[in-house]
Amino acid sequence: MTEAKKLFVKTYGCQMNVYDSERMAEALGAKGYVTTEVVEEADMVLLNTCHIREKASEKLYSDLGRLRALKAERPGMKIGVAGCVAQAEGEEILRRAPVVDLVVGPQAYHRLPQMVEAGTRVVDTEFPVEDKFAHLPERRSLRGPTAFLTVQEGCDKFCAFCVVPYTRGAEVSRPVARLLDEARKLVDQGVREITLLGQNVNAYHGAGPGGTWGLARLVREMAGIAGLDRIRYTTSHPNDMDDDLIAAHGEVAQLMPYLHLPVQSGSDRILKAMNRKHTAEAYLRLVERIRAARPDILLSSDFIVGFPGESDADFQATLDLIRAVGFGAAFSFKYSARPGTPAAEKTPVPAEVADARLQELQALITTQQQAAQQAMVGREVEVLYEKPGRRSGQMVGKSGHLHAVHVDDPEGRIGDMVRARVSASAPNSLAAELISRIA
Repeated sequence: MTEAKKLFVKTYGCQMNVYDSERMAEALGAKGYVTTEVVEEADMVLLNTCHIREKASEKLYSDLGRLRALKAERPGMKIGVAGCVAQAEGEEILRRAPVVDLVVGPQAYHRLPQMVEAGTRVVDTEFPVEDKFAHLPERRSLRGPTAFLTVQEGCDKFCAFCVVPYTRGAEVSRPVARLLDEARKLVDQGVREITLLGQNVNAYHGAGPGGTWGLARLVREMAGIAGLDRIRYTTSHPNDMDDDLIAAHGEVAQLMPYLHLPVQSGSDRILKAMNRKHTAEAYLRLVERIRAARPDILLSSDFIVGFPGESDADFQATLDLIRAVGFGAAFSFKYSARPGTPAAEKTPVPAEVADARLQELQALITTQQQAAQQAMVGREVEVLYEKPGRRSGQMVGKSGHLHAVHVDDPEGRIGDMVRARVSASAPNSLAAELISRIA
């Protein structure tokens, strides 16, 4: 019997890349590859890259440098580069890194098996006419009770700092029937929580019975799938939070009380320079409407500090917005120029200024996050177990608000849903005492 070939995948960046890595592994699994966590035993190494943050290319080439020696020891090993850096740099990767055998963009990875079998160094960064998802094998057995499901890709917003429209292309929404079929099959495999993914997920406009469906209608239909206890979605844009989606947060029990709603800045001047097409005031009014629909919702956001032209007053406006909203979490970054984007041509804020602003903003966010977690102490929460804890007899899962929760439960199993009372708040998690099990 021929020994199975082993595939090692390293995923950089966002949740959509996690989903893409899973699908690429499944595509190669149809050709006899099994995944491994040990890179030294891999017959193929696949680096699934992200181009959103600073020094993405440098991180890739650093990893490729380390893989060069390993490939010398394993002459039959293949090395592939996938994702947004692959899309952006294409042939340049092959030129700079002779160790690489193939480069595949995020819209072409359904053709990975053919690329591997070709036996030559190859680049495929074409945006195919066909639906790549229709050419992928069915989802395989999953490792836990949660799963990602990409419903929408690409973006038409063209924010001045963002490479997504150039590396992922225009907005494309998957058909309703295929999404519902994939969701049902995930539930049949034991999945109890699905996170719907998209670069601009609430702009979803998929073809369904009766015409075009928005994200709210898709969520409502998925809520009817027996066994699907939780639904989330990310990442959303403020301009696409329509009335139906806001109402769904108050009406659909399976839609969790957590919303990631990036604002990026609290300064209207900077928002205009970013081409965000909304104002700080519009964002604040939107938050009011969302909280009116779901008062206990926890909000998180993205912030960029040091965007070209950002003044002290602009930065203070961002801090004012954060204080006005009260976030439960946030992702914050110093601006880093992405080649090919409009903002890349502008003069950046001095690094030391951006560093100081980032530290001040993160300190404020940390204070709000800790306050949000502390407010959970004494409350009952439902927890979906995802893995064993560090201590014997302990289980770890997520609450509806996406807090990591540790529960002492020697009889607990991955995939169990329990009710627990929060007893303490740690820097990045909650501790809770088991009350009862939920069927």
